[in-house]
Amino acid sequence: MRIEHIAVWVKDLEEMRHFYTEYFNAKSSELYHNKKTGFYSYFLSFEIGSRLEIMHKKDKIEHHTGSLGYAHLAMSVGKKEDVDMMTKKLQKDGYTILSGPRVTGDGYYEAVIEDPECNLIEITAD
Repeated sequence: MRIEHIAVWVKDLEEMRHFYTEYFNAKSSELYHNKKTGFYSYFLSFEIGSRLEIMHKKDKIEHHTGSLGYAHLAMSVGKKEDVDMMTKKLQKDGYTILSGPRVTGDGYYEAVIEDPECNLIEITAD
């Protein structure tokens, strides 16, 4: 098991993309835009294989009362069947399943759960 990526909410998606690509040599994905929800994101890949997802959604940013930043932790567990199995186990053990397992608009097979302190965890397939 490995951390697949960490995601953060940002006010200025392009400025943040420039910052990480310019100063930390991140390689940027193409812009992902979900036209239905108004969600935008880039995945930034770093030399050693870790990734950062920077995300923007106008209504999320405008109505946000706390600090922007951490959104979720994504844990890759292997195959789709492993995502299914872990989701069932977590649900059986009383944890909240917020969505999935499903294929997302940007191609991930994932389930989203809450940890014991309500932090969001995406359980993904490789």
